[in-house]
Amino acid sequence: MNWICCQLGAREHYAVPRALQRNGLLRQLITDLWINPSRFHPSLSSANVTGMNLGALAFEVRAKIRRMSDWALITRRNDWFQRSVVKQLSRDQDSATVFAYSYAAEGIFRVARERGWRTVLGQIDPGPAEERIVGAPKPAPLEYWKRWRNECDLADHIVVNSAWSRDGLVSEGISAEKIRVVPVSFESQPHSFTRTYPLTFNSERPLRVLFLGQINLRKGAAQLFEAIRILAGEPIEFWFVGPLQVDLPNGVKWFGVASRSDVARYYREADVFILPTLSDGFGLTQLEAQSWKLPVCASRNCGEVVRDGYNGMVLDEVSGPAIAAALRSLSPETLHAMSENSGIDERFSLNSLATELSRL
Repeated sequence: MNWICCQLGAREHYAVPRALQRNGLLRQLITDLWINPSRFHPSLSSANVTGMNLGALAFEVRAKIRRMSDWALITRRNDWFQRSVVKQLSRDQDSATVFAYSYAAEGIFRVARERGWRTVLGQIDPGPAEERIVGAPKPAPLEYWKRWRNECDLADHIVVNSAWSRDGLVSEGISAEKIRVVPVSFESQPHSFTRTYPLTFNSERPLRVLFLGQINLRKGAAQLFEAIRILAGEPIEFWFVGPLQVDLPNGVKWFGVASRSDVARYYREADVFILPTLSDGFGLTQLEAQSWKLPVCASRNCGEVVRDGYNGMVLDEVSGPAIAAALRSLSPETLHAMSENSGIDERFSLNSLATELSRL
């Protein structure tokens, strides 16, 4: 039990500390807020968890009073978290493996390396490469990326969640020898749902295409909107669920931000899930869709879930014509076969995650 996880927020529902706890490897989880274990995750109720509740709440109050926002808020919250973790680590003198997520790890790793401890960076995205691909309207400050490069230098190992993220880091000069691809974990709730399709898609029963998540340019919204215009008049219906950050074209259905129970209903009632993202470290919604036996049509830029032609379709490129052509090719028979092949592979299990981490 020599792993110490330092985690700001509840990323991936605490998958890394949960996996390590299950395999008897977790010594301590240090996080910002931890009030009621059953609220955050019951499987960590017996774990050694340190939550910095008062400090976290005090920081958020100060940030609100000072009207911090955007990158200033992000960087200062990351700085506060690292300083707080270092204080906690000062009470632990035994050798450890320290895990921390990207952009909030530099200060933690410096102290760990001074003690001769091993450091593992959980890289959540392709780094600066993603910013260039997406063309962020408010790019990160240069200091932000400088500190990220320091994190990479201080890390003994860098865990990325997809080959897409690995390639992004390598393109930035990060040593490929340090990088290990370990997919995210996902635990679906058992259900007896059976998916059915009509004999044909027509105006009365069109193909129902579901987009779920943040509706923005990074997720390929512009290219998807172009495909919608190309497909105008055809028996295809587009459903959008999630926070709206761009203007939607006419003729689509937007259901707003949905609760977990409503999200399940959209997965059940849709015919295919669409994720034409320009860049995602790993699109977790792909696994959510697959857990409902829903075929996925996704880009190559979001983690390896879809096997082209087996449980969905992989877009050759993220463009309006490519998306339109892919959706036109989906007959009820094709989708039924893909649905039968859909599900959650063992490689996305907590046991698989713990095994890969222990192999480091």
